[in-house]
Amino acid sequence: MKKKLNILLLIDCSFEAKRDYDFKEEMKHDDWSAEKTILKTLKNLGHDVRILGLFNKVEPLFEEINENKPDVIFNLADVFKGQSHFDKNIASILELLEIPFTGASPANLMICNNKALSKKILSYHRIKVPQFYTFYKDRKFKHVKKLKLPCVVKPLSEEASRGIAQASVVDNEEALIDRVKFIHESLDQDAIAEEYIDGREFYVGVIGNKRIQALPLREMYFGDMPEDEPRIATYKAKWDEKYRKKWKLRNRLVTNLSPELTKKAQDICKRAYKALNMKCYARIDIRITPDDRIFIIEPNANPNLQPWDEFASAAGKAGISYEKLVEKLLKLAFQR
Repeated sequence: MKKKLNILLLIDCSFEAKRDYDFKEEMKHDDWSAEKTILKTLKNLGHDVRILGLFNKVEPLFEEINENKPDVIFNLADVFKGQSHFDKNIASILELLEIPFTGASPANLMICNNKALSKKILSYHRIKVPQFYTFYKDRKFKHVKKLKLPCVVKPLSEEASRGIAQASVVDNEEALIDRVKFIHESLDQDAIAEEYIDGREFYVGVIGNKRIQALPLREMYFGDMPEDEPRIATYKAKWDEKYRKKWKLRNRLVTNLSPELTKKAQDICKRAYKALNMKCYARIDIRITPDDRIFIIEPNANPNLQPWDEFASAAGKAGISYEKLVEKLLKLAFQR
């Protein structure tokens, strides 16, 4: 993108920051590497960039736009008031302001944040998903005859594997009810129980609006985890470095999958992306069984953009440097 742009880098933060706060201290930490690298990349591309953090008030956003209206907003705000499901509300505000912004639309975020709704849409389009059942907080439990055990019990509207542990995999009705109650009472959320799919877990990045591209597959490698333990991407397996080192867990590019099966997985993920009418970029989490059946576990409408994480790493393998990736996301924002 040759034109010099005025860009607002919109992020979420865990404290109330003044509009002119630069977040330099925070960006020294590894978990801020996405914000730090995107800020640096946008400046290297020759753009003027202002950064704004949202905590629990939207007024600073309106003030910033009134005083320094940007050409485009690079949206990294996926938590508000400590709640990840408010990401769709932030995107809705940006949509109402009629300023181009990167990332998923409010509708994309709403659908993907409801694991049951996204599965219903995918099932309608004949895309395989695990069998599932939703347990709402305000309804009585009932025996679900069609729900296969073992199954995985998760919060209905949560991301980044929050609320998922080894105890989430249950193989009897008593354990199922206990885990559902845990989610209702401890996390104050509805719960979804879905069939446990035995197989390898892969992550497929997809990018584009009308013309879409599926990126190379990356796999969650479960290393030395005991064979009798369910191999799922728990919160610890994703984010606890000590736990990952203990069991030698790592995420890796896939080299031992046949070209035919790789293409099939990418094609299914592109079908899912289209079926959900997704925009800009997303990551689709899948499982492939030993007999090569492919199941969509869930779509992620706002995947992490840290340089070392799934999406950017897969883009790099596809020949899209981090700088080109950031530039592409800007172009997609203007196309929408």
